[in-house]
Amino acid sequence: MNTILFVTDLYYPAKGRKYYKEDLFLTSQLRESFALTICHPKDIHAFEHHADLIVIRNAGPVANFKDEYLSFRERAAANRYNIYNSLDGKGDMNGKDYLPELAKAGYPVIPTIDDVQWLEILPEAEAYISKPKDGADSIGLERISRKDLASKLSASVDRSILIQPFIDFEYEVSFYFIDHEFQYALYAPDKEKRWRLAEYVPTAEDLKFANRFIEWNNLAWGIQRVDACRTKQGELLLVELEDLNPYLSLLELRPDVRQRFVEQFRRSLQTALQA
Repeated sequence: MNTILFVTDLYYPAKGRKYYKEDLFLTSQLRESFALTICHPKDIHAFEHHADLIVIRNAGPVANFKDEYLSFRERAAANRYNIYNSLDGKGDMNGKDYLPELAKAGYPVIPTIDDVQWLEILPEAEAYISKPKDGADSIGLERISRKDLASKLSASVDRSILIQPFIDFEYEVSFYFIDHEFQYALYAPDKEKRWRLAEYVPTAEDLKFANRFIEWNNLAWGIQRVDACRTKQGELLLVELEDLNPYLSLLELRPDVRQRFVEQFRRSLQTALQA
């Protein structure tokens, strides 16, 4: 039986989410097929040599264990560890540099800049959002005025800050994929309650939107979550592409949808083990 090191922070205090419940459910399902060890992200080094596959799940924001994460990635490359998600993604697993890059390339993304020279591409808005590239869960998020944009960007000499216009959207919606296959979608009908989710039935256009980012990322294997917002004009704009350890809201799903996801996840893990 193959061994899996399942990396999670069961005690991370995620707003509106219970990491431990989701990961305890997942590990209970996977034990039928794999020998599992659960560890905290700061303890990977103590167990990594004994695992056939290292699965990074609800480990929380990388900013909370940045040194350990960077060191782990160096060891993973040097020792050719088998990692799930594969570490060839271009989304959040490498920070949020991809957002201004996609915006400049014309993708349907919330307008995003990280350099004062690009100020002119930001649309007029009643307010703007500043956030760190390695942030998550609204860590470091600030609301600022247009007159403060230049000074905020100039103060970030290492270009570690992103600036976006404040979007008065209708709702947020997330599309969940395993490898390159769509699994389900959820949305927050009440935008003030981001994690009170309901099933969302995507249109063909919605899936075309989400698949565009999955194809761009070209992840070898893993779970990806495409987060978007629906504007007042009906357009979908990318908020983020979570390709390291996306929370799945599995326990919010109908039992049949959840079980299909688990079976597809198990098959994907087997594929990664054979790589």
